[in-house]
Amino acid sequence: MNIPHKTIVRTFCTGLALFFALSGIAVGAEKKKAKPVQQTAAPSKPAELMAKVNGVDITRDEVDRAVKIMLSQSKAPKPLPEDMMKKAETAALNQLIASELLYQAGKKLDIKDLDKQVDEQIALRKAQFPSTAEYEKILKETGLSEKDLKLLMRKEIVINNLLEKEVASKVKVTDEEVKKFYDDNKEKFKTEESVRASHILIGVDEKASAADKKKAKEKAEAIRKRVAGGEDFAAVAKKESTCPSAPQGGDLGFFTKGQMVPEFEKAAFALKPAEVSDVVETKFGYHIIKAQEKKAAGTVSFDEAKKNIGEYLKAQKIQKGVNEYLEKLRKDAKIEMMKS
Repeated sequence: MNIPHKTIVRTFCTGLALFFALSGIAVGAEKKKAKPVQQTAAPSKPAELMAKVNGVDITRDEVDRAVKIMLSQSKAPKPLPEDMMKKAETAALNQLIASELLYQAGKKLDIKDLDKQVDEQIALRKAQFPSTAEYEKILKETGLSEKDLKLLMRKEIVINNLLEKEVASKVKVTDEEVKKFYDDNKEKFKTEESVRASHILIGVDEKASAADKKKAKEKAEAIRKRVAGGEDFAAVAKKESTCPSAPQGGDLGFFTKGQMVPEFEKAAFALKPAEVSDVVETKFGYHIIKAQEKKAAGTVSFDEAKKNIGEYLKAQKIQKGVNEYLEKLRKDAKIEMMKS
């Protein structure tokens, strides 16, 4: 089935707004004017303005930071060709403008215990890092202080609250719409034959010497005998396999035909559940494969699919609603674009 599971309702709330908030991209709505201080060195260069949104500045530094983070999360070529960089800058600026519009609108709504919510969210984000040092390193790399991060988290909460009240809470999906989507898109719910397999890999380079390949194969054969003799497959995989799947006992999850190299695929699909293959050679080395489960080709039933369809349709409606709401904000706003 091609409909994504659970995460499908990751719309604008956890897209544009959260992307910029969590990525550490300041959007400027509560920037304070710096107090004049006596200069002993040359004054810093004034920030280059890219746009003003109802009088709030969006600077070149903010756009550059947004582009940097966008590219770091993508597989874009480096360095980016000039035309693609221009497009990325335009996209980042438009996103920053949209986020600023939403934040300004969201500040007009009351949010109970906002400061407490901010502190709780900051604590949650911190807990996702392996150490305080790693957390502080990421802040430094994005040019943020913890004070900056708190302001950004405040903006995230304000924007999400706005979109929930003004858009998401008003979106409804009927049973009839869900059923119609299923009936009109039967091809999306067809499933291919699949197998869930685990393996133990004794890796050896394709260009390795014949002696090295022989040694690796002999080791694989010896491990195959241990498994056939009753040793636990997952335990042996954790200890002996050179594949990144080793910590999971060699478990590769479910896969369909065409996802694995031909030699591995042929052996895996030929196995019955709980059956272990002979040693299989691929360009990665020597494998011992164990089939865990098999699923025949078929069609996902409506009862199985209806929850995901409902989430998918709701996500589409929310995205449309956000776009329409943003368009209204744009029409009522004063947006000044500076010449680059």
